[in-house]
Amino acid sequence: MTTTPYSLTAPLHSAIAKVIGAEGGRIGFDRYMALALYTPGLGYYANHGVVFSQMPAGAQTQGAGAGGDFVTAPELSPLFGRTLAKQVAQALQVTQTDEVWEFGAGSGALALQLLDTLQAQGVPLRRYTIVDLSGSLRERQQRTLARHGDVVHWASELPPAMRGVVLGNEVLDAMPVKLLARVAGQWHERGVALAANQLGFVWQDQPTDLRPPLEIEGGHDYLTEVHPQAEAFVATLADKLVAGAVFLIDYGFPEAEYYHPQRHMGTVMCHRAHRADPDPLADPGLKDITAHVNFTGIALAAQNAGLNVLGYCTQARFLMNCGLVDLLAAASLPERANAQRLIMEHEMGELFKVIGLCKGEPWDALGFAQGDRTHRL
Repeated sequence: MTTTPYSLTAPLHSAIAKVIGAEGGRIGFDRYMALALYTPGLGYYANHGVVFSQMPAGAQTQGAGAGGDFVTAPELSPLFGRTLAKQVAQALQVTQTDEVWEFGAGSGALALQLLDTLQAQGVPLRRYTIVDLSGSLRERQQRTLARHGDVVHWASELPPAMRGVVLGNEVLDAMPVKLLARVAGQWHERGVALAANQLGFVWQDQPTDLRPPLEIEGGHDYLTEVHPQAEAFVATLADKLVAGAVFLIDYGFPEAEYYHPQRHMGTVMCHRAHRADPDPLADPGLKDITAHVNFTGIALAAQNAGLNVLGYCTQARFLMNCGLVDLLAAASLPERANAQRLIMEHEMGELFKVIGLCKGEPWDALGFAQGDRTHRL
């Protein structure tokens, strides 16, 4: 694998090295991941690099992008947001609220699609609040959403109470995870230390009492993740949400699949220039670092904190339930080609899942009308 010259990553490297030194020569991977992604001005989501991009019509393979590092569903097709708007409109009506909260709004593409569609449909919306840790992305969002400036607001922290529909598209996967490694039958927490030459980082394990939520069958070496920050995030939403619903869209599995004995290499992956690599210690700040989501853990954290599960299904089924097929029928051929990737099994359709949560009694959410997999969580 080709790495970037040290000089280009030196400022963030020095910042991480300083933290490692201050914390005794080693930090947990979750701490490293947080620093690599979110260190102000230097982390991947906090610098001014281009991270989101649009795939041109007909570009069906990795590496064929218009710059940037990866494509999310709203950049891939505006039909994603137009379809999701149908679920948002229903949720606003059922919960008798008039505000949307979006976490990790990226380029602002999803917000624009939702706002345009809800406005065209006459759905009352008093406020659209974006919560994003990235100052550089906020600037981009403000440009993208300029025509909705009377409705869109930004927040850096949550109020004591929230009302409305909460959205998070590819937010959970970017939350720092702890790495657990079973080596020769013993569990360790995998951490990060400074390399001997001081110019890079190396793995460093230490014994731990932490365990995956399921017993991993067999005695073979095994690497996996646990997700305390994502689960704490959902618990915080549950605590703040007075009335409303939550829809989280991301790639991942239910617990039994996540911790399957054969999934022994973990799910941490990096993304840069539409290519994936498995080495998060190389080139920190210049590429995304993600991990798949354990949706069972998310559901349990939500329920333990007072939310109810509305449903859980694949992205393909969710979007079709919300009317994507009808929108595809009216789309042009290039638009249809890109939008179909949202639901194709070998693209985003099966790997990406949607979980819906609500405050109070569950109701029949449109997106889970058919193909609900809640029983598999």
